[in-house]
Amino acid sequence: MSLVNIAFWALGVALIAAGYQRAKGPWSRYQALKEQDENIARYEAWRGGARDTSPTGASVAMEVLRRQAQRGGLIAIVGFVLVFLGFFFK
Repeated sequence: MSLVNIAFWALGVALIAAGYQRAKGPWSRYQALKEQDENIARYEAWRGGARDTSPTGASVAMEVLRRQAQRGGLIAIVGFVLVFLGFFFK
């Protein structure tokens, strides 16, 4: 086990933790907004009215939150790759 292995592992674990922290908040808020939007769609379908499909503030917020969660997930994936690569360097 060399210093390079330990550095890759440490950096990988740090990126996994950072990515998880960055993705956790936006993802939970995105899920709450998505659930609320689905409830509104069911209610409007029950009422029989046509639903307006133009972008709303909530749909824009959902897109922003989804992108933030994706970025956090990407950071965590890079961390997993670094941990995995740490096993191959000697």
